[in-house]
Amino acid sequence: MANGYSKQIQLRIHESPEGSIFVNSDFADIADTETIRRNLNRLTKVGILRRIINGIYEKPKYSKLLDEYVAADPASVAQALARSYHWTIAPCGNTALNLLGLSTQVTAVWSYISDGPYKTYEWNSTKLEFKHRTNKEVTGLSYMTSLTIQALKTLGKNNVTPEVIQTLSTKLSFSEKQACLKEATESTDWVYDTIRQICGGNTL
Repeated sequence: MANGYSKQIQLRIHESPEGSIFVNSDFADIADTETIRRNLNRLTKVGILRRIINGIYEKPKYSKLLDEYVAADPASVAQALARSYHWTIAPCGNTALNLLGLSTQVTAVWSYISDGPYKTYEWNSTKLEFKHRTNKEVTGLSYMTSLTIQALKTLGKNNVTPEVIQTLSTKLSFSEKQACLKEATESTDWVYDTIRQICGGNTL
């Protein structure tokens, strides 16, 4: 039976895009934790996976242009850690600005708010930081709502220009704008007022 488990785990990895990040729980429907761990370790040894940090594995992505494997995506690693520990997370600070195209400054630390504990992780030249926040700032909010709120808070009221509003309005889909208007009602007054401007005529 173990061989059957191995084949199912390998098939799931094979069918996933290059650059995908995996944690043990991604295979919990296939086998028990020890079987999964043993298989992922074996696949790491033969080069099908590479270990980023303890318990986090990547299906390496090869760049023909660079003629080398590209670095793991920190945002994907953050999402994998959140899956593994059942945290709800959202990018904050310069990370939020980068992901929304509001800053081109290369961030040294990828920062997230989380309803889990304060934790940091490092590999190569990348550092991930999870900052604990109260549940109302994270839990129950969709990813884009949290991301938008954190980006606005990072900028501050006086730095939200018409260009920023236009950029965010372009980034959010109609359904994301609807969700934002519903979910952000408990945010600071100026943040919600700005969200109403971002969402334009899509008020509920």
